[in-house]
Amino acid sequence: MQISARAFRVILPLGLMAGLGACSGGSAPTVDIDVIGAESAPFETGIRLSEAGRLVRAATAEGLVALDEQGRVIPAFADRWIVTDDGLSYIFRLRDGSWPDGTEISGESARQALRQALAALRGTPLALEFAGINEIRAMAGRVVEIRLSRPAPELLQLLAQPELGLLRKGKGGGPMTLKREGPLALLTPIPPEQLGLPQAPDWAEQARSIRLHAVPANVAVKRFGDGDVDVVLGGRFETYPLGEAAAGLSRRSLRVDPAPGLLGLAFVAATGPLAAPETREALAMAIDREGLASALGVGGWQPTTRLVGIGSAGDAGTIGERWTDLAPAGRRTQAAARIARWKAQHGPVPALRMTLPEGPGADILFVRLAADFAGIGVPLHRVKEGEKVDLRLIDLVARFARQDWYLNQLSCAAGRSLCSKAADARLAEARAADDPARQSALLAEAEAELTAANVYIPLGPPVRWSLARERATGFAINPLAFHPLPPLALRPR
Repeated sequence: MQISARAFRVILPLGLMAGLGACSGGSAPTVDIDVIGAESAPFETGIRLSEAGRLVRAATAEGLVALDEQGRVIPAFADRWIVTDDGLSYIFRLRDGSWPDGTEISGESARQALRQALAALRGTPLALEFAGINEIRAMAGRVVEIRLSRPAPELLQLLAQPELGLLRKGKGGGPMTLKREGPLALLTPIPPEQLGLPQAPDWAEQARSIRLHAVPANVAVKRFGDGDVDVVLGGRFETYPLGEAAAGLSRRSLRVDPAPGLLGLAFVAATGPLAAPETREALAMAIDREGLASALGVGGWQPTTRLVGIGSAGDAGTIGERWTDLAPAGRRTQAAARIARWKAQHGPVPALRMTLPEGPGADILFVRLAADFAGIGVPLHRVKEGEKVDLRLIDLVARFARQDWYLNQLSCAAGRSLCSKAADARLAEARAADDPARQSALLAEAEAELTAANVYIPLGPPVRWSLARERATGFAINPLAFHPLPPLALRPR
């Protein structure tokens, strides 16, 4: 009997190892997976996690709900839930079982763990998404209720994020255990019966442990090419050329997620030529986005001049791409004229500074930007991480594809860049609006205010790629660009 990847993950929340006693010795079958990142990344603590850290957190400390390999919300600590008709109450029925310290799972213990997880988000942009929670209540037995001040259709997807993993005394409840062996993270499924779940047929024959390595991109793609690993995760735009080269003739090995989000440049301070919105806009006008898309060579990547992703929920459709009435040459001419006026009043334009991650894709981006900016009279320098910068790269996958997610990331509360108090005011009004049409109109106004402020230069959606052999199980491209480890523990058939 073949266990589906989704069914496997549903079982995992409680016990991913029914039968793994037979698979836990030195001869136990394992799967080797590389994640692009620092060697210590799988063992990160806290709330600001790398990709490897998020994968391990999700595998060892699940939340009320979790994500499967296709990005769908599935049961985890909660085996079922209901949402009231007005969308203001989410009621979760928790599974049977115990916490790692042996304490029985209860509504009160889950409430405390959830409150702790939410408190840890303070000061991060993710905290903004939970601002609508009014109260978390422990009800009779193993029931938890979340009450909202306004409907939040994205709440389940947010609760499934790795950062919302539930901890008791610093430990999560699975569905996998973590053991550190030098730089290696060994993740072993917990037997279902230890998690309060029914035993799964053929579990011992299908489940296996994962050996997770966090390594630089060039090391990961070489190991994939040498056949040492079946899956490479964590690819981004700066390393995309390496992934493309590693796939070689077997193009099916290169998997690119259709992930919405932000890839662009944020202005850090309003100084010098960046003090005025019109000169900041000049830089945005100067960029040849189509040329950048061609140089990066990511199939299907669509550049944009707009802050909000195309097709986002809540988008009224009243705001489109910018400068559509001007040909690229006309945009550059206008941009150069603005910079020339600034120079006439203030003197030579100081070089702008920016930092970028290491990788051939980032090198391509810098060369293109430097040429485009030089074309309008603005020098651009690439500086080391930690040095003072004028422009900061924003590279984020949307946690949910709604218009307000984009506006939250660029808000004053997020603290990523220059911001617009007027846009934040419209965004606050939209959050409080009861009427969907009114809310949509206010979100459009907020986007218009933020666009006019020119605090961010959009380039396009983020780039997320992986390498996976055809025989790899439990892997699927998805719009969240998140590939949970438990489904990957399934043995191929």
